Amino acid sequence: MTINRRDLALSTLAVSALAFATPALAASADEEAVAKRVEAFRLAQIAADPKALGALCAEELSYSHSSGKVEDKATFIANATDGKSKFLSIEYKDPTIKVVGPAAIVRFHWLGEQEMAADGKKVSTNLHILMNWQKQGEEWKLLSRAATKL
Repeated sequence: MTINRRDLALSTLAVSALAFATPALAASADEEAVAKRVEAFRLAQIAADPKALGALCAEELSYSHSSGKVEDKATFIANATDGKSKFLSIEYKDPTIKVVGPAAIVRFHWLGEQEMAADGKKVSTNLHILMNWQKQGEEWKLLSRAATKL
């Protein structure tokens, strides 16, 4: 088999193009994995599922509410599952995900409605959310969350 300069140049070009495409493929795979975790988190919030929430959150979690209250992982899970209210709906509208190395920046518009157990009062929430997810081993974990009232 004879290899000429043209064939060598074309094969080098193909390998180079593949090398540049690989990080983009990895980023999109990570973005997809983060999107699945974000959706799992939304469903766990609606279900008030402490086991699911615990599996999705980093031990170092800093969870900030639009009121300014900040909770660690244990406090967030305890308060989110205490039965004092239940979510009737939570919608994460217009999400964006940007993966930067082992971190992912997630932003979305939160529209939610919950019912208070004490009096049956319904409360609507309209927020902007910023979540930071961190890749720990092979899993993405929620590291921090901040909310701003709209």
